[in-house]
Amino acid sequence: MKINALTIAAIAFGLAACGEQAPPATQEAEPPAAEPEASVEPSQAETMVDQEFIDHMHAHAEQLDDLMFALADGDLEGAMTPAYWLSRHKTVTGVPQEWQQYVDGMRESALAVESATDLDTARAAAEQITAHCQDCHAAAGVADIEENAD
Repeated sequence: MKINALTIAAIAFGLAACGEQAPPATQEAEPPAAEPEASVEPSQAETMVDQEFIDHMHAHAEQLDDLMFALADGDLEGAMTPAYWLSRHKTVTGVPQEWQQYVDGMRESALAVESATDLDTARAAAEQITAHCQDCHAAAGVADIEENAD
């Protein structure tokens, strides 16, 4: 479980790095003069992923780490505080609509951890939090760190 938590943290850091990458240079003889200019507006996801957003996602990763470490230690009560934060904290502005389903799923799974009466139920719900985070990262185009490690 600690590997999952560390993977989530690494993915979050990867998201931060992705925001700073420059697009690859392409060689063109000259731009076409007769064609109308294409819209160069960035997508909603690109415009909303700023430092505040990245910091907020890092906070998610830290809370998920705390939750997973508590469950790994058999501390159901200790998992409740980070689960509570994940389920009820103030959402950062600018979450693209297409990613909202993952945020909602993460919150529902965190509520399930909170209401769990045993470790197995809490762990299953916590794994669903991880799955929602990974699905959101995939939708955002953030590669899984483990895939890149090979």
